[in-house]
Amino acid sequence: MSGYAGVVVSDPSLQSHFTQVELRSIKSKYTSVKNNNGKVTIGDLPSILAKLKAFSQSFKEEEIRGVLTESVADMNQEIDFEDFLKVHINFQARAAAQLGGSKDSSAFLKVSTTTLLHTISQSEKGCYVHHINSYLGDDPFLKQFLPMDPNSDDIFNLAKDGVLLCKLINVAVPGTIDERTINTKRVLNPWERNENHTLCLNSAKAIGCTVVNIGPHDLVEGRPHLVLGLISQIIKIQLLADLNLRKTPQLVELADDANDIEELMGLSPEKVLLKWMNFHLQRSGYEKPITNFSSDLKDAKAYTYLLNVLAPEHCDPATLDAKDPTERANLVLDHAERMGCKRYLDSRDIVEGSSNLNLAFIAQIFKMRNGLSIDGKKVAFAEMMTDDVQTSREGRCFRFWMNSLGISTYVNNVFEDVRNGWVLLEVLDKISPGSVNWKHATKPPIKMPFRKVENCNQVVKIGKELKFSLVNVAGNDIVQGNKKLILALLWQLMRSNMLQLLKNLRSYSHGKEISDADILNWANYKVKSSGRKSRIESFKDKSLSNGLFFLELLSAVEPRVVNWNLVTKGDNDDEKRLNAIYIISVARKLGCSVFVLPEDIMEVNQKMILTLIASIMYWCLQQEDLESSPSHSESATVTDISSTAPSVQSEDESSIYGEISSLNIDDAASDSTASSVIDNIEDDQ
Repeated sequence: MSGYAGVVVSDPSLQSHFTQVELRSIKSKYTSVKNNNGKVTIGDLPSILAKLKAFSQSFKEEEIRGVLTESVADMNQEIDFEDFLKVHINFQARAAAQLGGSKDSSAFLKVSTTTLLHTISQSEKGCYVHHINSYLGDDPFLKQFLPMDPNSDDIFNLAKDGVLLCKLINVAVPGTIDERTINTKRVLNPWERNENHTLCLNSAKAIGCTVVNIGPHDLVEGRPHLVLGLISQIIKIQLLADLNLRKTPQLVELADDANDIEELMGLSPEKVLLKWMNFHLQRSGYEKPITNFSSDLKDAKAYTYLLNVLAPEHCDPATLDAKDPTERANLVLDHAERMGCKRYLDSRDIVEGSSNLNLAFIAQIFKMRNGLSIDGKKVAFAEMMTDDVQTSREGRCFRFWMNSLGISTYVNNVFEDVRNGWVLLEVLDKISPGSVNWKHATKPPIKMPFRKVENCNQVVKIGKELKFSLVNVAGNDIVQGNKKLILALLWQLMRSNMLQLLKNLRSYSHGKEISDADILNWANYKVKSSGRKSRIESFKDKSLSNGLFFLELLSAVEPRVVNWNLVTKGDNDDEKRLNAIYIISVARKLGCSVFVLPEDIMEVNQKMILTLIASIMYWCLQQEDLESSPSHSESATVTDISSTAPSVQSEDESSIYGEISSLNIDDAASDSTASSVIDNIEDDQ
């Protein structure tokens, strides 16, 4: 297969924001100006950006110049291509905020933590501080530091140890982190802080956050724009958690027939929220549909109608009569407060069209009172259409994995979002650079069905060239949404990326292909070489269900990471679950990016077991590479599948690991304790 020349960016986290076709387009504009003028200055950017399709409808050249003039002292300063990309990403975020997510409803998740100007919204900071004070105020450890002052930098200082962020993740998605693995001392040493932040970032990825441009060192330093960006993603996930048919089957009332229900299942939470809001606005007589969380809400009229239909008992007739938008917004907030809604914004935020805060406020209204009826027949039909548990679990795993790659399209529903082929092509471009012929690909929105088939045919073609098992599979099978086929394809993509990562660690593979058997043999060898007796015959070995083999493997690669006093014998389901939850958090704390669930370990899901062991193997071999060759950077910058992410352990961080490896860590339990625990367990068996 012929390759296609790509644009290479030295910063992988920067490159991850763009597809090759986007990079080539942006590079050609940049090069054109440089060829004409000999260089590109900041003063040249307004005319370049205003002509780009991505910004032509959002900004005029004068507006772009105004933003840059306010932020940069010297407009004649020369700018290189990578700095130009950072400016591009910054204006992407601004454009997304203006549109309120109407074109890419999840753009916030992708760009909120990346800015060139490093500006933060004081309103958003205050909102998130109040949220944290409310939800974590009674936490046994954090209550000594709370409440925080929203007008101070308390939130950034408290985030430096990582405890706050880990606890916040558990508020958003309970049970994500085993809190026994969080280092909670008043004063943490560098190793313990780094562990907390590594655990936080890997766990954030596992709940759907985009963290490709953040490393533990950023959080240790408390960089405001990055900390606030991560916190905003976590809170948003919490607030939107119920906006799906599985959690709130009453949402089926928004659909008229089976086709509408299928469409509803494929919508992002943000779009479901908009659909819900418009459903009630239509009932209330409000004629203008709401298409975003920004400009359409500035006059507060939509809020007035929405709250009047949801909570008429708290209605104030003066709200609609108010002439001033700020006055009306204040009355709306008073109405919401009488309903018991938390204040995520003030009247100024509504009038100014703060997209993120409006979204948070509407999500809170939905949580307090969604106004949907419970039609037994419709709800039963909706529940019948939702996926079975196993399919849902695997879909979740693949969705978070794809988003962790840093592709430009955020995946909300894995079965719906892959049907046009574009997302799959983006994934292929990440795991096999140069394999996609972008000239023959069509970017969404795609109106012509045959274009979707063309995209999916190219996916199948590349898959076969990568030696995937795709017998009698055609692109139309993907377009039709064949879930079994889609899961099989995504698993092969994930496995291929995983094996390629291990192959890239040349100190182990010497450039040879890596097989599943190599991973199995490595795991058994590692456990045996540490003096343990456990051994597994395959990735579906039933003995894996108690979790002890994984803990022995983790202890073998890093003895300090396992506290054996917390390990159970795994004799029953409750003990197995405790071990499984602990294993996942320990692996993430170590530096492994894993997307397995405790059930995958307890039920010995062969695919997920393979990814877990491979992630531990990759981390271990990566450390050996760093130790044997300090200048080695290949493994630290390669795209992650189920292993240490470039953002979690980047090239800059190798010095951190070098520093802290010599520290005298006062662990809760030594490795000798581990041996005695295992021996006792074996004796009892």
